[in-house]
Amino acid sequence: MSVTPFTIAIPETEIAELRRRLRAARWPDQPTDAGWELGTDIAYLRELVAYWGSGFDWRAREAELNRLPQFKMELDGIAIHFVHAKAKGGAGLPLVLTHGWPGSFAEFAKLIPMLTDPAAHGGEAGDAFDVVVPSLPGYGFSDRPTRLGYDPSRIADLWAALMMELGYRRFAAQGGDWGAAVTTALGLRHQERLIGLHFNYIPGSFQIVGEASEFSEDERASLARRAAWAEAEGGYAHVQRTRPQSLAYALNDSPVGLAGWIAEKFRVWTDCGGEIERAVTRDELLTDISIYWFTQTISSSIRLYYEVRNKPLRFQPGEKVQVPCAIAHFPKEIPLPARSLVERAYDLRRWTEMPRGGHFAALEQPELLAEDIRAFFRPLRSVAA
Repeated sequence: MSVTPFTIAIPETEIAELRRRLRAARWPDQPTDAGWELGTDIAYLRELVAYWGSGFDWRAREAELNRLPQFKMELDGIAIHFVHAKAKGGAGLPLVLTHGWPGSFAEFAKLIPMLTDPAAHGGEAGDAFDVVVPSLPGYGFSDRPTRLGYDPSRIADLWAALMMELGYRRFAAQGGDWGAAVTTALGLRHQERLIGLHFNYIPGSFQIVGEASEFSEDERASLARRAAWAEAEGGYAHVQRTRPQSLAYALNDSPVGLAGWIAEKFRVWTDCGGEIERAVTRDELLTDISIYWFTQTISSSIRLYYEVRNKPLRFQPGEKVQVPCAIAHFPKEIPLPARSLVERAYDLRRWTEMPRGGHFAALEQPELLAEDIRAFFRPLRSVAA
């Protein structure tokens, strides 16, 4: 298995075609008093699309991303795209960061230098990491699987193989969203190779086998909050885990549709007070959406929901992630299970209540996330050899 350097280079014809489609958009109606109540607000989306078509500079964003050292490697018949940024001065703790949906490797662009060169970002040189950021199969610049079966457990096996090929026998892992599911699977399937696991989310399919009567009042309340959130906000997930292909035709063909589908998630899931660009910039949002558009990976990315529906994360009685774990809980995150429930299934050593931030922690609050990652792994570094 060989590592091949990779550079993002979207053809100019594809940029021109995107702009043509944006100009030719056919807009639906919306009641004048609806706002965001029915989904993405048409007034906001019109502004976003107008900027995407005439103000957004993809080439500038592409150049920024290309400053990250990117590579590809074929693993199990699929080419995986990844960033491999080594610690300044060497001797970094190996750390694999895994993104989720509707995110991408670009989420970590601000976080990576804070981890590889902490001394330049208010930290200590001894807390440096060798950072590996793969793009999930079917996301961004990784290959799109041609067959079913790429669930988080299989992806965890790919990550374990990738880290070994890069020369890292022991390593640490961090993730949110689907990255939390993959990181959990790493802890369950590759315990002997993991130094520690850091999360900013607990997988949505997380369940512990047991009767409701076995749970405390606080535990039942946390599960009820999670269920209420799913009822109010989980329509997207139900479609994506049941009929992803039907949805994909519209989102893959219409950049306006794609932007509307993804922008709503950034509004609901970030700590933005109802205004997306308080949490992420317009350029950051459109960089993420553009990656999905140019790589045509919306279909393959949402298919992961179907994969997890068929193979959800279920902890059987007595089953537990035995690797030391930490959770950074950001206040506007999708509701998490109670800490006591998490402790039944994870060897939880640290739980940090963050002052601000939401679901896209590396993008929204990279400094807070970097500080917590450094602090958690600091005492674990001695077992890395």
